[in-house]
Amino acid sequence: MKSPSAGDLEDYLLNKVDLRRQQISQIVEEVQRVVHHLTTEISLQDLRFQAVPYSDTYNGNIKVLAPSQFLVTVPVKGLVGYREAREQRWRYYTLRGTRLPCPLQDPEGLRQWLEAEQFMKSQWQWHEADVNIEGDIVPAKVLQVFRKLVENAIGTCHLSGKVSMLTQLSAVWVAVETSTCQVELELVPTVEIPTVWPEKARWPPCLKRWPSRQRVECIKSFGFALLACSNYHWQQSFLQAEQVLLDQLDEDGGCRRKCFQALRQMKEDVWCPGKRPVVTSHHLQTVLFWTCEKYPHSKDWQVFSKAFLRLVRKLHKCVSQHFLKHYFVRKSNLLQHASSGELDTVAQKLALFLKNPQIGLP
Repeated sequence: MKSPSAGDLEDYLLNKVDLRRQQISQIVEEVQRVVHHLTTEISLQDLRFQAVPYSDTYNGNIKVLAPSQFLVTVPVKGLVGYREAREQRWRYYTLRGTRLPCPLQDPEGLRQWLEAEQFMKSQWQWHEADVNIEGDIVPAKVLQVFRKLVENAIGTCHLSGKVSMLTQLSAVWVAVETSTCQVELELVPTVEIPTVWPEKARWPPCLKRWPSRQRVECIKSFGFALLACSNYHWQQSFLQAEQVLLDQLDEDGGCRRKCFQALRQMKEDVWCPGKRPVVTSHHLQTVLFWTCEKYPHSKDWQVFSKAFLRLVRKLHKCVSQHFLKHYFVRKSNLLQHASSGELDTVAQKLALFLKNPQIGLP
């Protein structure tokens, strides 16, 4: 084994990045064929759900969180013209239909209630008792309906040998056998809300050099989405806005994207490998955004080794403190529910790397 120079480290990591890109694109190709097939069948069985479209290029409904863990957002339809809720009210219901002596806890961070009346137009099916309680569209009820549809679609589409439900989880997860490996998909019913920027996302809090004011307006124009991934509260998501930020990272000729790809490669190979890692590519992306905001100038992103280590130090700080603010909703900690033990293990590996920022090359 030899100790590589900074240039060797860059070449080694970016060669691995190219190999990963080829492997992931093949897996995504197979996964999106399965997802399109399943969701097309689901949309025929229940008009409230849309098929995830097949795309020859980037598919915005499929997010790669790790090489074997994907998030798939399944758009719902029949809810048009979203407005923020103006009145607060207490909720005393349960999912089983009983009454509580004290009201349900109000949502925090990225979470919010969703009432059918918040839409100027809503199909009557969204007012049905299978998804609605006292005017609220309840994510746990939506997931119950959706899980059954997924189970049925796997059979109807003759995919039982390729796709299986992972039943021990409250969310809807399936395992898909691809030609190279098994991947796990979380399928999440999603209310897409284009052109509206939520009040909770007070971004940017003041004038920043990165991104530019024009870019900020462009990003906000993509709106946000609400994901059904908890019992009572919907979770705000900004996947499209985040992708726009990622796509336009290096217009000044910097190496931000290279640094992010190298950080992700080291995370997946060394610091936090595995099927459902405690640190995902979404966490790394958020670390990147915060670092770009702190170091907005082109000169800060010209030397790969310096810029890469800056990202590693920021990641180490966040993982050590178990605290990573969401980039748009800054009162939300993305590591709040992560395993403390697993985060500490990652922090130790990052600390070792920072003491001697080299990797042994064969």
